[in-house]
Amino acid sequence: MRVVIAEDQALLREGLRRLFEDAGHDVVGAVEDAGRLRSAVVEHEPDLAVVDVRMPPSFTDEGIRAARWIRDDHPDVGVLVLSQHVESAGAVGLVSQGGFGYLLKDRVLNVAEFLEAAERVARGGSALDPQVVASLVGGEPDALAALTDREREVLSLMAEGLTNNAIARRLVLTERTVEGHVRSVLTKLNLPASEDSHRRVLAVIAYLEAADHAR
Repeated sequence: MRVVIAEDQALLREGLRRLFEDAGHDVVGAVEDAGRLRSAVVEHEPDLAVVDVRMPPSFTDEGIRAARWIRDDHPDVGVLVLSQHVESAGAVGLVSQGGFGYLLKDRVLNVAEFLEAAERVARGGSALDPQVVASLVGGEPDALAALTDREREVLSLMAEGLTNNAIARRLVLTERTVEGHVRSVLTKLNLPASEDSHRRVLAVIAYLEAADHAR
């Protein structure tokens, strides 16, 4: 996997470089701002761009805007956003396209899971931190009031791109129990069921996107 990293903090940037290289991936660019990120994507056409949200010069939403540009102009490049904060306003439309992930830096505690998420995004899948999904879901309390706490938890893991089997392992439940929760979530949200985990993510995010536009 060919990777470009955009992170203004030098130690984190070099740490990410080492992490990917130690896993056998090729880091073709490691830059500190959105302008250099765009140039690196054009030059190298990587499989994955790992992007910080807040970068120079304004440290606001440069990363989200760069991510949107990558998805529009280089749709074969997966984008994995890393952030200290949930910037949900810019994430909804990006996730609905697939090939996109959003993880919170402070909650990335397992290197193997992080690399698995990165590789999944590079293949066109999705990887969302549950806290990001909770932020999106929390914006429409009336629409999602019918979901139980467990169903919300399952919804968050669905949006991470996990299969029913993986959700069962994460929550220490039987796969049949998880299947029941997934059916209930999709039924209550009036969404079609699908065995394809990526399509399930897109279905959920499409719902959230529609809710976001309705506000």
